[in-house]
Amino acid sequence: MTDAEFQKATLMHFLQLARDALVWKVEGLDERAARWPLTPTGTNLLGLVKHASGIELGYFGEVFGRQDPALPIPAWAREDAPPNADMWATPDESIEDVVAFYRRVQAFADETIAALPLDARGTVSWWRRPDVTLHQILVHVVAELNRHAGHADILRELTDGSAGLRREWSNLPDQQVDAWSEHVARLRAVAESFAP
Repeated sequence: MTDAEFQKATLMHFLQLARDALVWKVEGLDERAARWPLTPTGTNLLGLVKHASGIELGYFGEVFGRQDPALPIPAWAREDAPPNADMWATPDESIEDVVAFYRRVQAFADETIAALPLDARGTVSWWRRPDVTLHQILVHVVAELNRHAGHADILRELTDGSAGLRREWSNLPDQQVDAWSEHVARLRAVAESFAP
């Protein structure tokens, strides 16, 4: 394996981990819970997955002049879409629909990544310095998706208490509910000690 192949494989590994984390955070939820806005700006779990689709479609499609005819750019991803159209699912977009679309976008993105060398040139028209390489875009998308996976971690924990890095490995200390409650009480006591 060449150094470039190793770098690409490493970036793809972390890209897939972020993708899987985002999708996992909507699994097992009903439509209401997946859509429920949990922040003052309306951030919700299903909207984060939908947004991730737009991220990958744009960065691995438009940026490199690629488009899959079987994967048309959705209305919510176009420049003339209303603000935040990619951050929430409409009533006719089910969890299953949003996740299936994201999986198709991932396959398209993977084709782009496989077809191009890391030094392939692209143009991000919405960046101040628009000239980029595939390597830069891979690093950017891995970082952006992980940021949103972090958002999803918190939203899912607020939704039903599910927490952790992955379904099969939480990466959290193995504690009983009572221990977590005691831990939270201790943190609140420390915070209260700084009350004005």
